[in-house]
Amino acid sequence: MKKYILFILLFCSCILVSAQEQKKQLKLITTDYTTHNENEIPGAVILTGNVQFEHDGANIYGNKVYFFQKEQYIKVFGNVRLIQGDSVTIVGNYGEYNGKDRLAFIADQVNLRSKESTLATDTLFYNRNTEQAFYNNNGTIISGENTLKSKNGTYDVPTKKFIFRTNVDVKNPTTTINTNHLDYYENSGHAYVFGPSWITQSNGDRLYTENGFYDTKNDLGTIGKNGKIFLETQTIEADKLFYDKKKNFARAENNIKITDTINNMVATGHYAEVFKDVDSMFITKKALLKNVVENDTLYLHGKKIVVTGPEGERVARAFNNVRIYKSDLSGKSDSIYSNQKTGITKMIKDPVIWSQGSQITGDIIYLLSDENKEQMDSIKVLNNAFIIQKDTLGTGYNQMKGIDLFGKFKDNKLSIVDLIKNTESIYYMYDDSNELVGIEKAICSKIRLEIENNEIQNVIRYINPDSEIYPEADLPVNARLLKGFKWRGDEEIKSLEDIFPPEELAEDDKAILIKQTIDELELEPMEVLPETLQQNEPQNKKPNNLTKKKGK
Repeated sequence: MKKYILFILLFCSCILVSAQEQKKQLKLITTDYTTHNENEIPGAVILTGNVQFEHDGANIYGNKVYFFQKEQYIKVFGNVRLIQGDSVTIVGNYGEYNGKDRLAFIADQVNLRSKESTLATDTLFYNRNTEQAFYNNNGTIISGENTLKSKNGTYDVPTKKFIFRTNVDVKNPTTTINTNHLDYYENSGHAYVFGPSWITQSNGDRLYTENGFYDTKNDLGTIGKNGKIFLETQTIEADKLFYDKKKNFARAENNIKITDTINNMVATGHYAEVFKDVDSMFITKKALLKNVVENDTLYLHGKKIVVTGPEGERVARAFNNVRIYKSDLSGKSDSIYSNQKTGITKMIKDPVIWSQGSQITGDIIYLLSDENKEQMDSIKVLNNAFIIQKDTLGTGYNQMKGIDLFGKFKDNKLSIVDLIKNTESIYYMYDDSNELVGIEKAICSKIRLEIENNEIQNVIRYINPDSEIYPEADLPVNARLLKGFKWRGDEEIKSLEDIFPPEELAEDDKAILIKQTIDELELEPMEVLPETLQQNEPQNKKPNNLTKKKGK
């Protein structure tokens, strides 16, 4: 019984092997004429007129075929076609097919056709085992509105994916892509570029990346390694960039740098959105604006910064714990409004300015600049104007207050300051030997300070001044401070590093870790649209050499 079962199994096995062998055989379906000519074509059967072969689900057609039956190999001449179901059709004027290896070679005016695209080239190799076709002598693919060219490339039938190498050029009515390595999915129109690559738009926008993705049907792009977006007046750089041509919109994430050469402005941060149609930009996560002011740089920081308006009419708004820094001036407020056209910068809610050793506060502070000269022009403080200057020779504070304050800059330094309406002052007076003469308390209608080389040269009081000088021992400590006194020296921004609050610096450490992770990754091809994702140059702190002179 066991022998009988074994015999049946062996018999079935032989039938299966025989069926598999037959399946591997090239099968002649039709031909008009059959001849043999051992002198001309040794070992071959010559078939002519409407020849068709079938092999393992594929059909090969031609006008003339040399059939080498022993080798399971054919040469096909004229009107050559290889059709594999409804997935791929290859046509040409000459072809070869090896049934044992399932390899095909098609030459002379070759076309590979699928439902979505057509490939034209001079020679094409097709491996039916891997279901991949490849060329190495220039090819052109028409896929919808896209025309793709490259020196060599591969087409993967199951995934409907083209892999292009060397001199790759993609064009459609709105976009051109130039690279040396591009993966393209014909059904979705998604393109992935690797290595130095340019994506140029019909509207003039240009994208550069060394690892990126572009949706050619919807004009959407995500670019990574060394990515840059070049707009009409701006260049956007970041670890990851997202671009939407139809909305004229760009988004940037991590280590952002936006350069506006027309307006001498650079913005940095870790998240930004740019809306080209309305000339606007939103930036957050350690946001920083840099503006060149007469060979110096004015830095503006806020939790959120919004810049709007065309060239020459930029308006910048910063919100929440706003800080400004320049080599000889710094300040803080809850929010800031700055208009490039008018040259007015408005500091709102609890503002403070530090300049040349003085602390200036009030309800609202205006900084006015001369846009033609690109330098500071004047300062206005409205309501509760207060100037405090720490006495560098002692422990007290020189103080002046009034309703409003108006100051003029000369060469970007305060030269004249006027305090008006209900002015009061406390001033520490020294002789030429820097010995304290006394502490002066005064009231009047207006006080003018004349400043030169960071030193107060004159203090002038107008309209019925009333003053008295007290010996230090005769003036109680609590009487040495004017009403509303608030020294904020510990908040002063003395260097560019101070422009960021400690909590934001901690967030930046996290951003650096994210960048290191991103640098280790490569954008992998995918069939769905990927999720869309500062350099601070320390400034030398200038010493404060302000000393007190005897007032008038």
